[in-house]
Amino acid sequence: MNKTLVFDMDGTLANFYGVDGWLDDLHNENTRPYDMAKPLYNMEVLNAILDCLRLQGWRIVITTWLAKGATKDFDNAVRASKLQWLQKNNFKYDEIHMVRYGTTKANSTRKLGGVQILIDDNEKIRNGWRLGDTIDANKNILSELINLLEETA
Repeated sequence: MNKTLVFDMDGTLANFYGVDGWLDDLHNENTRPYDMAKPLYNMEVLNAILDCLRLQGWRIVITTWLAKGATKDFDNAVRASKLQWLQKNNFKYDEIHMVRYGTTKANSTRKLGGVQILIDDNEKIRNGWRLGDTIDANKNILSELINLLEETA
């Protein structure tokens, strides 16, 4: 059976909202918040846990929104910045979907089938997820992932 962990990025992996002036930057189509955001977790520890989950058959997918009301050029710049952030912070993933702001995230992963767990900081998005369980990224996702690792061992 397919097993997938679906990660949001902003506010889940990257401390995007902790960058001063992030909203003004988005309105001015400046990628600075994406470029400057620090990881919310120690990426070595997170990747070690995810590597163990991979050994149990889990795939790691990122589904993240682009900026609200952005132009096509800014969407492209945001895509590049998010990919650079993932590379710079050594976050390993199997697949990525960068979708327009407000898009139902399940639309990009529904075709994967199987068990899907969404890890997202946005309660509304978690409440609307119909493809499996969710993990609240406002809590410690490391402990939640370790619990999952132990449950599926």
